[in-house]
Amino acid sequence: MDIISELKKGIHAAMVQVFQHHVDIADVQVNETKPEFEGDYTVVLFSFVKSLRKSPDELGQLLGGYLVANHPDLFSGFNIIKGFLNLVVADSHLTHFLEQHHQNAGFGKKAANQRRVMVEYSSPNTNKPLHMGHLRNNFIGWSVAEIYKANGYDTVKTCIANDRGIHICKSMIAWQLFGNGQTPASTGQKGDHFVGDYYVMFGTAYKKQVEELVAGGMERELAEKEAPIMRAAQQMLVDWEAGKPDVMELWKTMNSWVYEGFEATYKRIGSDFDKIYYESDTYVLGKNLVSEGLKKGVFFQKEDGSVWIDLTAEGLDQKIVQRKDGTAVYITQDIGLAVHKYEEFKHELSIYVVGDEQNYHFKVLKLICQKLGLPSADGIFHLSYGMVELPTGRMKTREGTVVDADDLVDEMVAISKKHTEELGKVQDFTESELSALYDTLGMGALKFYLLRVDPKKRMIFNPEESIDFHGFTGPFVQYTHARIKSILRKDQQKPRSADPIEPARASPLLKLEKELLVSLEKYPSVLEQACMEMSPSVIANYAFSLAKSFNALYAEHSVTHAETGEKRALRLKIAQLTAIVIQSAMALLGIAVPERM
Repeated sequence: MDIISELKKGIHAAMVQVFQHHVDIADVQVNETKPEFEGDYTVVLFSFVKSLRKSPDELGQLLGGYLVANHPDLFSGFNIIKGFLNLVVADSHLTHFLEQHHQNAGFGKKAANQRRVMVEYSSPNTNKPLHMGHLRNNFIGWSVAEIYKANGYDTVKTCIANDRGIHICKSMIAWQLFGNGQTPASTGQKGDHFVGDYYVMFGTAYKKQVEELVAGGMERELAEKEAPIMRAAQQMLVDWEAGKPDVMELWKTMNSWVYEGFEATYKRIGSDFDKIYYESDTYVLGKNLVSEGLKKGVFFQKEDGSVWIDLTAEGLDQKIVQRKDGTAVYITQDIGLAVHKYEEFKHELSIYVVGDEQNYHFKVLKLICQKLGLPSADGIFHLSYGMVELPTGRMKTREGTVVDADDLVDEMVAISKKHTEELGKVQDFTESELSALYDTLGMGALKFYLLRVDPKKRMIFNPEESIDFHGFTGPFVQYTHARIKSILRKDQQKPRSADPIEPARASPLLKLEKELLVSLEKYPSVLEQACMEMSPSVIANYAFSLAKSFNALYAEHSVTHAETGEKRALRLKIAQLTAIVIQSAMALLGIAVPERM
């Protein structure tokens, strides 16, 4: 059990034994002690003052005295400052922790708990390539799944491919009109980019036709409906739903081009799925549930035959669940798919990683599933994330202003190459090693920058800033790992007889040594926090803070030429565990750390 957990457990026991007062462990607030005060962990006392009728100082003295007396192996002292109890962790506890874990590659991760979590992410449309927004979505979803796995959960990564609908037909019509029989193979273009270009062509042609109709005297609203290319796309959708052979064949062909392109991008960015669902297979799901809901009185039918649910009592509005012609809408499909996924995997939590513009949709989905009494209902959770913008503003696919994921990855690798060469430390690398290094740094910079921000917040992505080797970036953390590995390699090359290593005994720890050990020891609780908050940013911020702490120690105190053999042994083990934790934390973000840079 980590120190924070032990501390909360100790305070719970103290409350019972000293004050005959029960307190929920979850209500005990523990923070790291501020640098200007003596101590390592701080307990906030104000929440207990009223119920215990004690002053903060009196309460702090009693609690601190109890903890030090009953846990002398854990705490060596305490002080109280303005309602805060600051506790000093015993050096012996930290050095014992280091001896136990400095070679433990699995440190921090939990044993299997027999609980299953599903994470759905990516959810691309098959009419265009993945773009920068998809990257944040993929990185968050993949990382959240890995964080749950590290906390002992059985995780299932899923994706829903939006492979049907009017947007797909737009690309198909444009290819028929402007493609002249070309294919990705004949043009040498990646399949998803190839199809995406025709979606943009549709938008350009549609806009031109609308303007021509308006110039001829037609009202704009009518012109937008009557533009020939739009009417052709709508007819193609009707033909697709009717299963017209030539339309189905073209649809399958163009989707296959896109899937091949997606697969290449997913492989490059390190995104994978245990199961991919396709909207063309799932869009009819849920229609039976609408019939059941009508019988139960969950839904109601309007005079035109359409079916609705009234959610005004929940602060929302009326929502359609089936059109008057009997066809399903998106929410109907999602209800059916939620049931289908639950029946297939029996998960207790289903996390949907979808942008914040869909907040309303997922509130409605969960409410409908709960009202229908579906077993999957309570486990539905919308992990809402903010959009990514460029310094120049928002992106628009139909206008061709979106940053393609592939292009952005290429740019990041190019920037990493430029920055690395400017540092001038790559003389000993082969061409293939350099290529792998640039790719590792570029992807590390991209993922770290997109994950370091709380998912709920919108963000602006700046490629140059993301790869600064001295900033709050992935390359800074990667460089720290490489530095540690270099230190450890050099130590291995030293003659052992010339400088024997003594055991890391419980000698007084220096301030920077202790700060780093306290930070390392809390890694398991960081993993728990990241899981509870479903936030990879918790891991990213921790990894950066850990790297900073190690660099501060390294700048102040030598490792391999320490003042004593005991200190050398201690710092080498600190370095070993720091490298293990950095590698583990970055892996949960999908980021590789190089052995040398």
